[in-house]
Amino acid sequence: MKYTGKNKLGVIFIRKQIKTALKWIFVLLLIIIIVYTFRDSAGPILEELKKTSVWVILGISLLSVGYEMVEGWITCSFARHYNPSFTYRMGVESAFYCSFYRVATLGSGAGVAAVYYFNENGISVSKGTGMYMVEYVIHKVGIAIFSAIFFVSSWGFMMKNYSDYTWLLLGGYAVTFVIAVALLLFCCSKRFHGMLLWLVGKLNKKGRFDGQLQYLREQCGILESAASDLLGDKKFVAGIVGKNLLKFAFWYSIPYFVLLGTGNITIIQAMAITSLSVMLAAVLPSPAGIGSTEFVFTMLFAVVTTTGAAGSASLLYRFATFVLPFVIGAVIVILRRRRKRLSHANIE
Repeated sequence: MKYTGKNKLGVIFIRKQIKTALKWIFVLLLIIIIVYTFRDSAGPILEELKKTSVWVILGISLLSVGYEMVEGWITCSFARHYNPSFTYRMGVESAFYCSFYRVATLGSGAGVAAVYYFNENGISVSKGTGMYMVEYVIHKVGIAIFSAIFFVSSWGFMMKNYSDYTWLLLGGYAVTFVIAVALLLFCCSKRFHGMLLWLVGKLNKKGRFDGQLQYLREQCGILESAASDLLGDKKFVAGIVGKNLLKFAFWYSIPYFVLLGTGNITIIQAMAITSLSVMLAAVLPSPAGIGSTEFVFTMLFAVVTTTGAAGSASLLYRFATFVLPFVIGAVIVILRRRRKRLSHANIE
């Protein structure tokens, strides 16, 4: 079918209108996601922000951004193994990009978003998947290491105030240890993969799970390859663990600055309590840690300050570690889509 000049202009106009409509639909969806995600906590968080000093809000916001900056540094360190041109800016953008999808999908979409971002920046899906898994494993192990370091460094304080929670604390460490070991085995161990494939093969006598078995075999191969590439360099691994500990220090020091003047604790003690609360909340069944984090956080901090102050601190901690990265991530998602749209327009 041939188009006249007027028809061509009409088609171009319609395409532009469709693209504009899709852009606004996407923005509307973002707003709906934000409203739905924070439907219960938005009010209390806003009320708490109104009562909080501007300097405290600025301070915890900087600490929040500092965490994501180090997260970007970690991602960049991993990514350069596969794409030497992967920049630090890309790493930071990826960190906020994943923060948005972590909240928008209640924790389930962060990995998919990361692999998608890596693929768009020169790292194949298979390598990106393995890289993200290894990065996640070191992240989880790092939480346990950080908590153990600061628990031991504040031993007298922790035993004095939390001896009644001994079994809960031991249970939390035990579950975290089991999760970390399971992740390490799933990520690195060929023997574990062989046993897993053998068990699935036994259940697949009638061939019902051939597709799933093949997919599992491929994923095991991807993880083994990534583990070999990324974990073989002990100096690199030690550096990544160190960067993770630095990263956690930004977030876990937030309660100290919020409670400054209301709680008789040092920054080391505050980080010990926060890291412990995050570790315990992670083993409670709750989407993206929503609800469980506030509950454990308030319970532990109420021991050393008032319940009201602990509750207020938990809301501000949620703002700094959950809401703010999500909002910045939303802006980055919108800007990325705009860049793509302009790029396609230039090509056309």
